[in-house]
Amino acid sequence: MSGSGKLEFMKGMSESLAGRVSVMELAGLSMREIKGVNFNRHFIPTENYLEEREKCIKSYFDIWNIIHKGSYPEVYDVEREWQDFYSSYVATYLERDINELIAADSLTFTKFMTSVAARSGEMLNYASMAGEVGVSEPTIKNWISVLERTGIIYILQAYSASALNRAIRAPKIYFRDTGLACYLTRWLTPEALKNSAVAGSMFETFVVSEILKTYSNEGKDYKFCIFYYRGKDKRASGENEIDLIIEENGILYPVEIKMTGNPKAAMGGTNQVLDKIPDKKRGMGVILCLIEKKYISARI
Repeated sequence: MSGSGKLEFMKGMSESLAGRVSVMELAGLSMREIKGVNFNRHFIPTENYLEEREKCIKSYFDIWNIIHKGSYPEVYDVEREWQDFYSSYVATYLERDINELIAADSLTFTKFMTSVAARSGEMLNYASMAGEVGVSEPTIKNWISVLERTGIIYILQAYSASALNRAIRAPKIYFRDTGLACYLTRWLTPEALKNSAVAGSMFETFVVSEILKTYSNEGKDYKFCIFYYRGKDKRASGENEIDLIIEENGILYPVEIKMTGNPKAAMGGTNQVLDKIPDKKRGMGVILCLIEKKYISARI
C-alpha cells in the first residue's frame, strides 16, 4: 500500500482502530531487492552485522545508474522510458493522490516539489522555500506535511540530549526516491548527475533512504532511533556534523556518508561529542562511501 493509499484507508474509517491494526510502510525497491541479495537485517554498524553483510553483498559498480533510475518497481519491471514514467507519476500524484489535500494549482505545487528536491539532505528552512515558491510560510509547512504523509519525503530529526547544549535542533529533509528527485531537478542522465554539484547530497539521500528501507523491510520502526547531529559542542571552530546517529539498546552508532573512494579516519572526528551523553555508550562508527572494500581504522 502506498503512502497515499494508507491515507485514503484511514480517512474512510468511522471508528478507532488503535491497538487492532498494524500499519506497514511499503517503500520503493531497496538495492538489495534490485540486486536479488538474500540479506534482510536492518543496518546497524556492529562487527557482527558487517561480517554477515559482507558474506552476501558485494560492491556495486552501477550505483549511479540505480541512484538516477530510482526505486519505483515499474521502472524495473517493464520497459518504460525514465522521463515518461516520472512525468506521469508527478501528474498522477498531483491530480489524484493529493488533490483534496492542497489548495493550489499544479504548477505552483510542482515548483514547490522541485524546491524541496533541490534541498534534499539540507536542514529544513520553511522561510527560504516560501520565498522561492512565492507562497506563505504556513502554506509551505502544510505542504511539507503532505509530502511527508504521502511518502515523498522523510524528515530526519536532530539528536536531542541535554549534554549537547550547542546542538542545532532543526530537522533535515530527504526525498525518499532519488529518481523522482533527479527528475524534478532535471538531472536527466546518470553521468550528468555523477559529475554535478548535487552529487554529494544525492548520494547521501540515497544512502539514508536505503538505511530506512532495511528497517521497514524487516518490519522494524526507525522513527525514534535514527537522527543526525550538527552543532558546536566539539572543541573546534565552526559547526560539526554527524550525518546519522543510530541508537539501539542504549548505544549510539555514528555514521558518516561521504561520496569518496578515499575515506579518512578524520571524517569521523565529531564522533567524540557522543561521549558527553550520560547513560549512553558510543558504538563503532562507520564511513559509508564509494570504496570497494571494507577498511578498518583505529577508533577515533
